Amino acid sequence: MSSLTQRIGEALGIRFAGLREAGGQHGVRHLTGTLADGREVFVKAAASPGDEAAAAFAAEANGLRWLAGADGGPPVPQVIGVSAEFLVIELIGPLENPSPGVARRFGADLARMHAAGAPAFGAPWPGYIASLPLDNTPLDNMPLDNMPLDNMPPGSTPPGSNQARNGESDWAAWYAERRLLPYLRRARDVRALETAETRQLEAVIAMIGELAGPPEPPSRIHGDLWSGNVLWSAGRGWPIDPAAHGGHRETDLAMLALFGAPELAEILRGYAEAVPLAAGWRARVPLHQLHPLLVHVCLFGSGYAPQLIAAARAALAGRPS
Repeated sequence: MSSLTQRIGEALGIRFAGLREAGGQHGVRHLTGTLADGREVFVKAAASPGDEAAAAFAAEANGLRWLAGADGGPPVPQVIGVSAEFLVIELIGPLENPSPGVARRFGADLARMHAAGAPAFGAPWPGYIASLPLDNTPLDNMPLDNMPLDNMPPGSTPPGSNQARNGESDWAAWYAERRLLPYLRRARDVRALETAETRQLEAVIAMIGELAGPPEPPSRIHGDLWSGNVLWSAGRGWPIDPAAHGGHRETDLAMLALFGAPELAEILRGYAEAVPLAAGWRARVPLHQLHPLLVHVCLFGSGYAPQLIAAARAALAGRPS
């Protein structure tokens, strides 16, 4: 451990008083430590240093700093240092269970973070979610008119068409191209989805402009806000491990619902009191859950396919009449 402590210290220009193993996941070691000045920190160390680890650490650091810049938003851990092999951030604790009031405050904080906005849908850095890359490129940087889509239903309009490029469907087109299609292709290529299951997702993508709801400007979102990525400490909710980008604010709320965030009803109440949600947002929750469920299918296999297909069917059922 002393050699690792020395390597991290030399790479980031910081000194440790101690460092302890704390597990790990997705090929990354987790450690906790104390700096020489007494600050407690959380450390991620790449098990196999390389370009992917460097990009993932840079994306997380960029995301944390960007979210921290939202006026009135939730507190996020401070980035102490980042390199191609290591990420060191503030350690949050002691942890606690949220009271209804704390949850409402977090909801209001989250609404203000979203309201801080973003220049476009996407981000200026390559993203990561778990161990998978995220393409954050805004759609203006590429032509979409020939976007391939298998088994397109007759008469439907691809999300890259002129109809999908208009001001009412910018997020819909971006979500289809940057979040749904890449992971649908990956899931199909590794045979984690059957052909009939793939067609369910393709049907959603073909109708994405109709399903996406009223137009909204890009929000400053966390991007992977499942319950495990919110730490509760000192009476606040602290988002961690972001896949931050300019996106749709309903995405973060759908992620909180996907795996059962504590006091979710109070979080939503605090959010709506701070910034009202668009009409029909509850019917769009399954649409926003498709990407994280596709990620789980890609990472963990076909066991998540039934939940994914149920969400696809629910998204289609929520289509405005």
